[in-house]
Amino acid sequence: MKSKADAQTWAQQITEHMARTAGIEPDPATIDALFTPCTGKNGETADDDRYILMYSVKSHVPRARHPEAVRKIRDMLTGEGLTEEGYRETVDGKPDALVDAFHPSSRYTATASTAGTGDLMYLSVITPCLLPPSDGPTPSKP
Repeated sequence: MKSKADAQTWAQQITEHMARTAGIEPDPATIDALFTPCTGKNGETADDDRYILMYSVKSHVPRARHPEAVRKIRDMLTGEGLTEEGYRETVDGKPDALVDAFHPSSRYTATASTAGTGDLMYLSVITPCLLPPSDGPTPSKP
């Protein structure tokens, strides 16, 4: 269980950790937090407000530094137990970097990649399906 506010704070902390590791600065003006309902294999949704958070932030980084930044983030993520699911430093010999990693027990995905054709890097976290705390009455203290 995790409130949407707690999930967003947690995702922000992960992207900030990724940025610090790479020696880059996230641009707070580019933060995007998208909450979507959880959808099952057959398109079903529960009516208990379960959600997935897709959180991202961008950073201005000279394109020539993208491979180095992604390499540092990959090393940090795999060192912290995530499984590398995708990795590249260049496309057609030009910097176009990506690391995509998955945490096997927490089931979240962390990604760092070149964004578009300019100097932007994209840092993101996608949570698994999370259930917010109940809005029911809180137990009274003895």
